[in-house]
Amino acid sequence: MRNLILIVMLGVTLAGPGSLARAESGDDAARLYPETCRSAGAPSPSDHSAAHMADLQDHQKDAMQGMMRMDRDMMQGMMQADADVAFVCGMIAHHQGAIAMSETELAYGDDAWARELARKVIDAQTQEILEMKEWLEKNVN
Repeated sequence: MRNLILIVMLGVTLAGPGSLARAESGDDAARLYPETCRSAGAPSPSDHSAAHMADLQDHQKDAMQGMMRMDRDMMQGMMQADADVAFVCGMIAHHQGAIAMSETELAYGDDAWARELARKVIDAQTQEILEMKEWLEKNVN
């Protein structure tokens, strides 16, 4: 719990003035997130314990592993000193997370529409990652 509090405090500090007020007033993305997608049994962001992971279904384990990689890489990317570089690095990790989620869908899902969406996400996000890597090569020493 202490680590979660420290992470939130660091995020507010890095976000700058007004960020706490924005968080308190409610964020559009949170309001737009469908209630169907919320789960009372969802783990806390810090609960990656072996005991918790053992209780998950295979598709959930794969998804959690992809999310943990994405979270780690996004945090590293967002710590870049240059705002543009931080954004691009964070977005690369975010897109890689979307690809990992899509790969999990293709491995475990059976709905034709969801599987096709996963293929489209992989194609689009892969292309955008290539574009972002090219931008980094051109704009960062």
